[in-house]
Amino acid sequence: MGRYVIRRLLQMIPVFFGATLLIFLMVNVMGDPIAGLCGDRQCDPATAAQLEKEFGLDKPVWQQYLTYMGNVFTGDFGTAFNGQEVTELMASAFPVTIRLTIVAIFFEIVIGISLGVLTGLKRGHPIDTSVLLLTLIVISIPTFVTGLILQLLLGVEWGWIKPAVSSDAPFNELIVPGLVLASVSLAYVTRLTRTSIAENKRADYVRTATAKGLPRHRVITRHLLRNSLIPVVTFIGTDIGALMGGAIVTERIFNIHGVGYQLYQGILRQNTQTVVGFVTVLVLVFLVANLLVDLLYAVLDPRIRYA
Repeated sequence: MGRYVIRRLLQMIPVFFGATLLIFLMVNVMGDPIAGLCGDRQCDPATAAQLEKEFGLDKPVWQQYLTYMGNVFTGDFGTAFNGQEVTELMASAFPVTIRLTIVAIFFEIVIGISLGVLTGLKRGHPIDTSVLLLTLIVISIPTFVTGLILQLLLGVEWGWIKPAVSSDAPFNELIVPGLVLASVSLAYVTRLTRTSIAENKRADYVRTATAKGLPRHRVITRHLLRNSLIPVVTFIGTDIGALMGGAIVTERIFNIHGVGYQLYQGILRQNTQTVVGFVTVLVLVFLVANLLVDLLYAVLDPRIRYA
C-alpha cells in the first residue's frame, strides 16, 4: 500500500504542472487583464505599461508561469488587482464552499444511494419506474432553473428560507443551496447505484450467501452493497472537485460568497491572479480526491490489493 501511495503521488506531479500550465496559458493568453483593470475606458499607453510592469505582465508567458509556480510553493498566490491578497480571498471563500459541498455530498450519499438501493432491489416495480422518471426530469432541468424555482417558492412566496444566504453561510442556510447543487449528481448517483445493485444481486456470491441462510439485511449490507458501491464511490469522489468548482451558478443565485463567486468575479474583471490561484487549489482537490477514492477501493472490496 505504501509503495502504491508513493507511486500515485509521483504521478500527480506532472498532472498538477500540466493542468496549472494549461489554465495559466488560457487565462493569460486569451484575456487582457489590463483592460479589466481600466474598466470601460481604455488605458493610456503609459498607464498600461506601468501596470504591466507592476504585475509582471511585461515578461514572457513562460517566465510568468515559472515565477508564479515558484511563489505558489512558498504559499504566495499573488495579489488581486484590487490590492487584496489572493490567499485572503481563499481564506474567506473556501470554508463557505466546503460547507456547501459537504451538504451536497450528504444529499448524494443519503438520498442518492438509498433510492438507488431501493430501486435496484425492486427493479421493474412501480416505485422503480417512478424514481427513474423523477431522476430523468431532474437531469433534464438546468441547475439554474431548479435554483431559481426553489428560491422563488421557498424563499419569496412561502418564506420558509432566506432568499439570499448571509455572509456567515451557516449550515442551516445551505440546505436548499446544497440540494440545488447536488440535484443532478444526486440523480446520477441514484441511477448508478440502481444499475450496480440490479446487476450484482444476481451474482453467485449473493446467491451463496442467501443459500447459507444469512439474514436478508446482512446479505444486502455486507455483501451486495459493498461491491456495488465501487462505481458510486468513483463518481462521488470525482464529483467533490466538480461541485466545488462548479458552484458558480448556485452561489450566484443564493448570493453565496464562496469559490464560485470569487471565480465569477475574477473572470468578469479578467483578474488573472484570482482565477489561476483558485483553479490551482481546485486541481489539488481533484487529485487528492481521486487518490482517496483509489485507496477506498480496498476497503470496499477485499479482493483489491495494492502492491
